[in-house]
Amino acid sequence: MNNAVVGENLRKVEGVKLVTGRPSFTDDFSLPRMLIGKILPSPHAHARIKRIDARKARALAGVHVVLTWQDVPRVPHTTAGQAWLEPSPYDTYLLDNKVRFVGDRVAAVAAETRAIAEEACRLIEVEYEVLPPVLQIEDAIKSGAPVIHDEPDSTGIHNAARNIACHIFKELGDIKEGFRQADLIFEREYRTHRQQHCPIEPHVSVAWIDPDNRLVIRSSTQVPFHTRRQVQCAIKPCIGGGFGDKHEMLLEDITGALALATRRPVKIEYTRAEEFIMARSRHPQILRMRIGVKLDGTIVASEMKVIVTTGAYGGHASTVQSNTGRALPLYRAPHMRFDCDVVYTNTPVAGAFRGSGCPQGSFAQETLVDEIAEELNMDPIEFRKKNLIRLSCGLPECLERGAKAIGWKEKRKVVNDESNPLKRGVGMAVTTQAGAIGGLDWGCAMIKMAEDGSFHVFTGAADVGGGADSVLSQIAAETLGVTLDKITITSVDTDFTPFDVGACGSGGTVISGGAVKKAAEATRDRILAVASKMLEVPVDKLECRDNKVVSKTSSDRSVTMSKVAVWAMYKEKFQILGTASHFNTDSPPPFCVTLAEVEVDTETGQIKVLNLVSAVDPGKAINPKQAEGQVEGAAAQGMGYALTEEMVLDETGRVVNPNFLDYKMFGPQELACLKTILVETDEPLGPYGARSISEVPVNGPAPAIANAVFHACGIRLRRLPMRPEDVLIALRAKASSSSGALEELELAHA
Repeated sequence: MNNAVVGENLRKVEGVKLVTGRPSFTDDFSLPRMLIGKILPSPHAHARIKRIDARKARALAGVHVVLTWQDVPRVPHTTAGQAWLEPSPYDTYLLDNKVRFVGDRVAAVAAETRAIAEEACRLIEVEYEVLPPVLQIEDAIKSGAPVIHDEPDSTGIHNAARNIACHIFKELGDIKEGFRQADLIFEREYRTHRQQHCPIEPHVSVAWIDPDNRLVIRSSTQVPFHTRRQVQCAIKPCIGGGFGDKHEMLLEDITGALALATRRPVKIEYTRAEEFIMARSRHPQILRMRIGVKLDGTIVASEMKVIVTTGAYGGHASTVQSNTGRALPLYRAPHMRFDCDVVYTNTPVAGAFRGSGCPQGSFAQETLVDEIAEELNMDPIEFRKKNLIRLSCGLPECLERGAKAIGWKEKRKVVNDESNPLKRGVGMAVTTQAGAIGGLDWGCAMIKMAEDGSFHVFTGAADVGGGADSVLSQIAAETLGVTLDKITITSVDTDFTPFDVGACGSGGTVISGGAVKKAAEATRDRILAVASKMLEVPVDKLECRDNKVVSKTSSDRSVTMSKVAVWAMYKEKFQILGTASHFNTDSPPPFCVTLAEVEVDTETGQIKVLNLVSAVDPGKAINPKQAEGQVEGAAAQGMGYALTEEMVLDETGRVVNPNFLDYKMFGPQELACLKTILVETDEPLGPYGARSISEVPVNGPAPAIANAVFHACGIRLRRLPMRPEDVLIALRAKASSSSGALEELELAHA
């Protein structure tokens, strides 16, 4: 077998197409007679629709259909891209007579142009019974709080009367006994916020009826098979192909309903403002973290209590928050407890987001762990080494190499000049990540050999910019013993690509890659069987390498792949194909050590990240440069989460910064100097020893930066994002030791 594909920095297979602007995205796709769809959003956070009159809109020239809740089937469903049976409540409807957040669907229009569709939306007359909204997490479960989901036909809600969508409880050992054994108990509260995904491509969907009278949907989704199942549930058509960053059904159902009603192609594309208001964001959480330790620094008990809002609907109520608790087992406490209430509020819906709940849990745990190390007068790295789980992974080397890269020992000893308002410090965090769900998530792949000796890989794994097509192609090429140019890949057309859970979390390389590797092995077996007849050499004496089948004992005994394919097709009358499915009973977690060096301006409160090091154990990096790109992208997103990116709601529940002027992301010139260190190991559950890498680096920047701020100027920031005003308030509180100043800090985020 050749070894010149896996582990090499080969060009992305779709790279030329992307940089030359060839059609790649859903909005590039157009059909004759295509209509434009628009959604009328709710202006209220909580209201019933008493009356809706669409006659003026329907009479407008160029309007082909207006749909309201009275015109569509009422089928409760979930929009989350999850495996069946979905763990989330069925609390969502195609259109409903109650709206639950500013931006909720009221009606949908399909018209000849966008301008006509927008005018039609303005002509729809709606009379609302405005209801009291629930906007704050803590208010949702108060006695007498307005009930957000009072409809009788939703199912799977944990306690609708108390606005609790989901409850999660897990315990290891005896938490009470653990805290009895502790010499010291540390307890703190942490708060995190809404962060928007901000994809370059907003949500967009196109639907049409094909010649066989089937509904076909082309969409910017990363979970096409799940979405197809959900559309069938919501509007009950016969679904054809669905092909596509997006982990939830947001537009596919309503676009499909408009296409069915008009019998014409329909496209809906969110504007940037609609993407902020109607799409999904990271779950805001309130985390109460408690850790008990012995005087020697041994952790004996850890507990995380979380109350989190899923917003108006609970698509990812359970799955994302389950991941929040995954931070706990990173340390070897014999007693652990995770207790989480996921509540409804009349706010924009939260959903899956890179890290999927882990950034919140990591922020709470890693800042408290750092505080404990400080109280015990232990170096934060040494404290973690004492307590971290001991697995066969690269975590110890990540700690060592990351610390060396940022100059940990030297910079921890530096004392800031009291007269200089600019204070420098370094901090760190250790994080892990939940990947694919062991025993549940699975994928399938098929490989077809062509006469020219090339191979076509068919997979249901969606490439959402992370390079899945390249990674899967490299795995196939390595297994088949051919160069990468011999591989063509088709991903995600539910009509003819085999099933895959899609880009679910960090499981793509492990699950989809495992399926591709097995399918390639099956294809290779058939190739060797044919070549054995052609060369009159036993199969066990042959190998595939360098685009040929070669004798292991005699290099002059070989045959090209193309000749093998032609022989099979025209002499033996069969096509060489390989198909395989793959799932793991366990999910191998990746690990990351993040180290940050910051400069804090104590006069303005500005936090500047100077250096950010991410030392990651990816198992075997299938494409190292591509892996580094994933790490740096995640690190940049984590910096934004820590410092600037925040969806802000006003007192009515309206998003006040739904644009890139008022929602602050870091530009390239504002980012820290990013350094990635890949500590490669061998993961037996992953193809060629690989495990996931795309999500885990997003979890560490927030706690690492918070810990670095403490090292720089002695203040603990326990809310995200860490804004300049928070720094100044905390510095004043530190200087005065005033409880009033501390209360001012609490109010600053309210």
